[in-house]
Amino acid sequence: MRIGIDRMAFATTNDYLDLVELAKERGVDPNKFTIGIGQDLQAVVPPTQDIVTLGATAAKKLLTPELEKNISTVIVATESGIDNSKASAIYIKHLLGLSDFTRTVEMKEACYSATAAIQFAKGVVALNPQETVLVIAADIARYGLNTPGEVTQGAGAVAMLISRNPHILTLEDTTDAYSKDIMDFWRPLYATEALVDGKYSTNVYIEFFLQTFTRYQQLTGRELADFAALTFHMPFTKMGKKGLEGLLKDRNDEVAQRLRTQLTASQLFSRQVGNLYTGSLYLSLMSLLQNSDLRAGSRIGLFSYGSGAEGEFYTGILEDGYEHYMNNIQEELKHRHQVSVAEYEKLFSSQLGMNDRDIEFDVTNDPLPFVLKGQKDHQRIYEAK
Repeated sequence: MRIGIDRMAFATTNDYLDLVELAKERGVDPNKFTIGIGQDLQAVVPPTQDIVTLGATAAKKLLTPELEKNISTVIVATESGIDNSKASAIYIKHLLGLSDFTRTVEMKEACYSATAAIQFAKGVVALNPQETVLVIAADIARYGLNTPGEVTQGAGAVAMLISRNPHILTLEDTTDAYSKDIMDFWRPLYATEALVDGKYSTNVYIEFFLQTFTRYQQLTGRELADFAALTFHMPFTKMGKKGLEGLLKDRNDEVAQRLRTQLTASQLFSRQVGNLYTGSLYLSLMSLLQNSDLRAGSRIGLFSYGSGAEGEFYTGILEDGYEHYMNNIQEELKHRHQVSVAEYEKLFSSQLGMNDRDIEFDVTNDPLPFVLKGQKDHQRIYEAK
């Protein structure tokens, strides 16, 4: 039985920041951001949006009444949880109007957990072929204003349906996961912004990719020539390049050139949105599929990484007509609203965060279908517009 990704959809906020403008405001050479980090634009989050609203918006784009009937499970992967007990999946399931006879759960392991969610979903479908699992990777990357990590912020959600006979990507059986207790990135319960050792984290990322890919080769006997493309977790697009070059080194043959070309295609959307944490790998996959000419039957490698740290390398085979089962991201990104640096700073500081007070947000100007109206009696209030 073939099991894999049947449909995909992406959602981000309506506002974005031009990182050239941010560089000028911070007194930094813009090339440090656009070339050194590999980012051009960054999603800006208004207080009326969070992982629940973004996750529900992404899922709404791919659901139909017929598809909803088969969803047995909703898994939300995030490191931007809104509650230490209640799963964000329950809120999303309610906003989407899914059946109460639905399993809902939230998963966490930094940026990696969406991949674990997909593997678990594959198991659910293998046991119950008539069922479909909705996997949502939703995050808001925050490092603080005027900090070294400011340029690698971002926000968004990728929603995926995992089912038998998928229309986008059939997942192959062999996967290779690798984990070690490492403090390269973390966020204590008392903090709204992450703590990170950037250079160390990059080195760990490359090490984990090489470890998992090498073992995958040992398990399967496959070579680089067997892959049409490799996709990477990309908290910033230069990270994916570092991973690929760590493998290719000085190699410059036809296979290496092809993989570099496809990497560029996979970076395009991330350059315009920023860091999605759990969703970054899957946005890069959507970018690859919508900006390249890959054919059905092509094998794609996926490297997932989450600080702390865990990595996994796995593969999938493209299905015929895959391009018809995703939303057109580039077209949607064209209609966003650019904010100034001052507006971005105001929005950044207006988030609900760890506030315990009653608060009501003005949702009038938020065009997304789901909004966070505020908080009352310690309960978040969501609305479907």
